[in-house]
Amino acid sequence: MEKIEHIGIAVKDLEMSNNLFAKLLGVAPYKTEEVASEGVRTSFFKSGPNKIELLEATNEDSPIAKYLTKKGEGIHHIAFAVTDIRAELQRLKKEGFVVLNEKPKKGADNKLVAFLHPKTTNGVLIELCQDIED
Repeated sequence: MEKIEHIGIAVKDLEMSNNLFAKLLGVAPYKTEEVASEGVRTSFFKSGPNKIELLEATNEDSPIAKYLTKKGEGIHHIAFAVTDIRAELQRLKKEGFVVLNEKPKKGADNKLVAFLHPKTTNGVLIELCQDIED
């Protein structure tokens, strides 16, 4: 793993949270997009070399909606940048981690993504991210 790619925060109201984080960080989000396959709208902020992703559910069956119902707003996941997501998934499976996605899928911010189950990562949902090359 190369670095922390971003920290994902589940929010109930993306517009309100965008305003809050814009005040907090002193910058507007650089990108907002919907990932229909995951039932989520996202926005991204940069703070120095770091990124924050805000996630709002677009339907009540989405993973973010379920998270918000169970735990409320707050840190949802930590994402790590990887060079070869498929190789990293295989390596982590061999190390005993439970992989939630056998194959990477298209995520927000032009990334391929896959997740590790929190029960094998001390309760933290871990996302692996690889840039999609055009």
